[in-house]
Amino acid sequence: MQYMLMICGVEGAQPDLADQGGYTIEEWLGEMSRRGVWQQGDRLRPTTEAATVRVRNNEVLISGGPFAETKEQMIGYDLIDCTDLDEAIEVASKHPVARFGMIEVRPVWPIDEE
Repeated sequence: MQYMLMICGVEGAQPDLADQGGYTIEEWLGEMSRRGVWQQGDRLRPTTEAATVRVRNNEVLISGGPFAETKEQMIGYDLIDCTDLDEAIEVASKHPVARFGMIEVRPVWPIDEE
């Protein structure tokens, strides 16, 4: 089953992961690729380059940045394929950003699955 890891943290506040112990991003990607669970992922550009789109009464409303008013923002994502939620949580717990931010683990709900 596929899971989306939504990587959240404070923009520009990422500490030097080498000093934190555990995995670096490169080590995490290497292990998860060898295990065959990592499928895709990347960092996201800053929220200053984002737009929020809504349609109300057939009118397109666009505002700058994300909708959420919080210091923590989605700063990246990883798509993984794991046996179950327990394995997905184990994979997320090893992600370097889990040490200073948070990672939401959410199952992907395929369009063709009701």
